[in-house]
Amino acid sequence: MLGRTAGLAAALVIAAAAPAHAAKIERVSRLGKTSYFAFVEKAAPARATPKASARTVANLTRKSPERTDDLVLVLDRTTVEGKVWLRVRLPVRPNGTTGWVPRDALSELQPVGTWLRVSTKTFRATLLKNGKRVFSAPIGVGQPQWPTPKGQFYIRAKLSGYGGAGSFYGPLAFLTSATSPTLTDWPGGGMVGVHGTSLPGLIPGKISHGCVRMKNADVLKLAKLMPIGTPLTVT
Repeated sequence: MLGRTAGLAAALVIAAAAPAHAAKIERVSRLGKTSYFAFVEKAAPARATPKASARTVANLTRKSPERTDDLVLVLDRTTVEGKVWLRVRLPVRPNGTTGWVPRDALSELQPVGTWLRVSTKTFRATLLKNGKRVFSAPIGVGQPQWPTPKGQFYIRAKLSGYGGAGSFYGPLAFLTSATSPTLTDWPGGGMVGVHGTSLPGLIPGKISHGCVRMKNADVLKLAKLMPIGTPLTVT
């Protein structure tokens, strides 16, 4: 009897010392299928792991530098100790930064079926919707000394009527979550945009300070097809 009691006690000690099972992480967004974004409701910190005590990697902002309602691309979801956390892509340096934020810091998730792909080699932008190509156009990208950053980003805002007649930025501009490691011709410095141009004859090629330039007719067509929150891949 004593031996059984000792064995049971030892088993309980081992069980108590064993690490808890890791929380299950559910993928939310899938490129080329359906992705989700959410507006920022609270200026909360984004954490390195889904815990309130984890290191802060960045802070959510309710407004973008262009004063639009800010948003983030939602990548994953998990529940830890009854609290729902979302891993989001953040519009901060360095590019590619992600962090975990409490579910209640964001709005309801908004689905998008589009995906914008930009090639700095072929100088072409392609928009997919539900896996099918619905738009393609030649583009200008960053010069070698001011390259367009590569990686995974998203469309952060759309600025309609951004420029007047003959505007350097054309009639419309998209703000992306990408930031230039060097310079950019976007106001405020650092932010990378997709916009029209007053110099369409330079397209295609390496012509900008990091932004993606399109002919005005093309960027206006893209605006009718691509909602904010659309994932962006630059290769």
